[in-house]
Amino acid sequence: MRISSGNRRYLALFFPLLSADRWQREAGGGASAPQAFTEKQHGALRIVAVDAQALSQGIVPGMALADARARLPDLAAVDHDPAADAALLARVADDCDRYTPMVALDPPNGLILDITGCGHIWGGEAGLAGDLAARLCRAGLSVQHVLAETPDRARALARYGNELPILALDLDEERATALRRAGLATIADLAARPRAPLTARFGAEMVAKLARVLGDEDIRITPRRVPPAIFVMRRFAEPIAATEYVLATLEALAREAQTALRERGEGGRRFAASLFRSDGETRRLFIETGTPTRDPALLMRLFRERIDALADPLDPGFGYDAIRLDIAVTEPLGPVQQGLEGQAMGEDVAGLVDRLSTRLGPHRVQRFGSRDTHIPEQAAFAFPANAVPDPSPWPKPEAGEPPLRPLHLFDPPQPILAIAEVPDGPPRRFQWRRRVHIVVRYEGPERIASEWWRRREGYEPGKGGLTRDYFRVEDERGRRFWLFRHGLYGSEAQSPDWYLHGLFA
Repeated sequence: MRISSGNRRYLALFFPLLSADRWQREAGGGASAPQAFTEKQHGALRIVAVDAQALSQGIVPGMALADARARLPDLAAVDHDPAADAALLARVADDCDRYTPMVALDPPNGLILDITGCGHIWGGEAGLAGDLAARLCRAGLSVQHVLAETPDRARALARYGNELPILALDLDEERATALRRAGLATIADLAARPRAPLTARFGAEMVAKLARVLGDEDIRITPRRVPPAIFVMRRFAEPIAATEYVLATLEALAREAQTALRERGEGGRRFAASLFRSDGETRRLFIETGTPTRDPALLMRLFRERIDALADPLDPGFGYDAIRLDIAVTEPLGPVQQGLEGQAMGEDVAGLVDRLSTRLGPHRVQRFGSRDTHIPEQAAFAFPANAVPDPSPWPKPEAGEPPLRPLHLFDPPQPILAIAEVPDGPPRRFQWRRRVHIVVRYEGPERIASEWWRRREGYEPGKGGLTRDYFRVEDERGRRFWLFRHGLYGSEAQSPDWYLHGLFA
């Protein structure tokens, strides 16, 4: 049964000489002798990658270094650096974002791009693939690329060519050996056989992989980044280098995105500007807003703040040949109430938060949110001020009643010496910071038990583990305190300790 791909198109890239290309880029030129990249496997050095010279002499990955040198004595050995290869592949993937936001890593040494609906900008899919291949060639990277209707088929053709061996199925050695013994050495051999006998003999997993490689089943790729809700892009015939030109382009893109957002009745919360350099490097600038917006002037102020706050200034190199603006997060944005001077209500505070967060970093400008718990010190937490609003509302005090919780909490609670008329009664006097306070009024107790599902043996002084009896007290000078007795008298503690947890205004 053929599962329709919805006319999707995929471009697979395979870099067969990635390690050698990276080494030559870093060295600034080619090597005079054939090179092999080795790593120790089971106590012996084995070749995991080679350059074009070594490959032409019959040296292939998987060979032992000793066997390779017996065949090619002048073979140079270099330690394999998979982390550096992965970093280079990630930079190439970043540059591929100029063609489509749907880019997925395909290890080892591969990428897969979902280019559905993207080819018209280059005059068709072939034009896009040709432009990308030429760009990679100028960067000194050898690449094999194939277009296909499913990612698995594109991947297989890019790595193995038109005559697909059973290696294209990525089977384990036992199953691959069984196929060869049955006289099935290529994908074409398997395609000519009925599916039911293949499933019975080799398993449903192998048949499912076969269907994907043949293009009968489309399993969508998982992009490296979540595709933005809206994106707009500009390409330049000649690269631009001046920061003012970059900002002018971003402003034009922001106005174009404004139209798209207005049609959807939405505003953006998270924006990303991607600056694609002509040498393949990519720089990204991120901004967030506390409230949804589609105001280009506001976005440009924030982007200018971001550029001014960069520790590593923008380096255009030989210039940017493409700029893209992504709106990663959107929210509904209805009509905004205007003040007497035409400014949106609350815009001053929201704009200040956005500017400070952009300049200082989102985690340096915070606000408090409410957490659904009865433990006082855990009921509030700090998070970035321009983040998505906290879903838990703050508890509202009873009308005409004093606040149940103080404005200032001590963390940890402050130990005090307290005297009560009876062991489980309210405090009559207490000593804090070498000063004695006489209690003239009190309210309580408010009993708060520890979270039994988190309780462990023992307890932290002044914190979890034991039951707390809280009292709101007022001393002879009118100052109000929040005290608690830690532990139930007799059952949890013979002589419970007292703590000062907060101060009322």
